[in-house]
Amino acid sequence: MIPISDNVFLFTRKRPIVTYSLIGVNVFLFLWELILEFNGQLGTFVNTWGLVPAQISAAASNLVAGNSAAGILFFWRSISLVTGMFIHASFSQIIANVLFLWVFGQTLEKVLGGGRFVVFYLLCGIMTGVVQILAEPSLNVPLIGANGAIAAILGAYILKFPKVKIYTVIPLLIVFIPVDIPAFLYIFLWLLQHFIFWIGSLEIPNGANSFSLGYWSHCAGLVIGATTMAQLQRR
Repeated sequence: MIPISDNVFLFTRKRPIVTYSLIGVNVFLFLWELILEFNGQLGTFVNTWGLVPAQISAAASNLVAGNSAAGILFFWRSISLVTGMFIHASFSQIIANVLFLWVFGQTLEKVLGGGRFVVFYLLCGIMTGVVQILAEPSLNVPLIGANGAIAAILGAYILKFPKVKIYTVIPLLIVFIPVDIPAFLYIFLWLLQHFIFWIGSLEIPNGANSFSLGYWSHCAGLVIGATTMAQLQRR
């Protein structure tokens, strides 16, 4: 199932600039990754800017042990909680994330406003990264992709618009069937996407993303997004 658009009408003349900008940054960096892969430098790039739980855990342990110099290292390692969100490991991963951001992010940005939406996106992505670190603090494989933030957007969207119809195209061999599907069914589509995200993966030396960890920790993104939206609605 390929989401195309929703039927939510919000009277506003403001364009979802933040959503467009996030899509642009993700696509630009993926194109840069393709160049780095061609030059044999992709592995260094991903390991430097991707989220490596073991590195942050080690820096945090040294800081707690009283090593003041570890504070700077912990700070720089923690930056990967943000930078790792904008790096992707495959064509299917970047396409799926950009598509979901386009369909669901635009509406959510119009509801929250540009400023709160970008804070929501980054904050939920960071919180999902923290979940990943807590789930497997000794993991040395870089975790990359905007899956956590996209999952949070989907969770918030479903909480806000559970019965909204999503205009969808279902590919059936060479025939594409257009249908309208309730938004909550896209939870299953999002979960299914994680099973196929490795299709067209880039050849990153030593690999990237732990499938089982990424799958379950990104499920937490759904809960994080829905919970955050619930708090925003109360306010």
